[in-house]
Amino acid sequence: MPTPPIFSPAKINLFLAVTGRRADGFHDLVSVVAPLDFGDHLEVAPGPDRGFTLECNDPAVPTDDSNLVLRAARGFAAASGWGGGAHFRLEKRIPVGAGLGGGSSNAIAALRALNDLAGGPLDFAALFALAAALGSDCPLFLQNMPVVLRGRGDGVTPLPAPAATRLRGRQLLLFKPAFAISTHWAYGRMAAGAPLHYLAAEAAESRLAAWLEGRTMTEDFLFNNMETVVFAKFLALPVLLAVLRAEFGLAVRMSGSGSACFALLAEGAPVAAITTRIREFWGPAAFVATAKIS
Repeated sequence: MPTPPIFSPAKINLFLAVTGRRADGFHDLVSVVAPLDFGDHLEVAPGPDRGFTLECNDPAVPTDDSNLVLRAARGFAAASGWGGGAHFRLEKRIPVGAGLGGGSSNAIAALRALNDLAGGPLDFAALFALAAALGSDCPLFLQNMPVVLRGRGDGVTPLPAPAATRLRGRQLLLFKPAFAISTHWAYGRMAAGAPLHYLAAEAAESRLAAWLEGRTMTEDFLFNNMETVVFAKFLALPVLLAVLRAEFGLAVRMSGSGSACFALLAEGAPVAAITTRIREFWGPAAFVATAKIS
């Protein structure tokens, strides 16, 4: 019998400062990341011993060993010594190539499910190590709360309670054009323009401290210096964001390396009119969804 569907949330980067490139080729960053009440669902059913398979409702999602769900499963089996197997069924709602963390979130959902299925052989520290090995975005999803990321994304600190309370329940609009953006390409462009594209770590920490202490409103805190390189190539993004700021007064940013963007919504915001404007610029294939910060 499959497990009840496991929720696999999307995330947004409210604040993303890429501060430099590391000796290991990864980038250092300071980021405030929040999970959303919008996401995918993953079902897990016991399968043949040491066998892992995946199906997905979205034909654009690979179901071979390149998928993080199966990589997470094999990593779990190796780390835990568990000899069982599983079949995963992924109900995909988070768009691919969006900067919303869908693949990373799916991988953590798989780790949690397998750990439960196997009787809990791995503690949080062991799961965290597995998550960090899978990718920089993965560890944050083990927390299931707004966090501050540092280092390559493996330094995960829950937000202080007052700041988390300010975020929780905030409504926003997610929107993405029909095209995706490669994270690898975006970070490569950041490195190619070094050091002009980076924000000094001291400046990033100063902005973060001002917001944590309540000296900066969340709308004014939003930041993403990856927009510099992404917007230079994908002009559809900055053009629309400028229109949404001018016409609706929205606080809007790109999430992660894109191509998804988000807007914080005030009570009573004209969501239908905003959605119409988005699709006027990006076409009927544009993805648009409302969500709240968890």
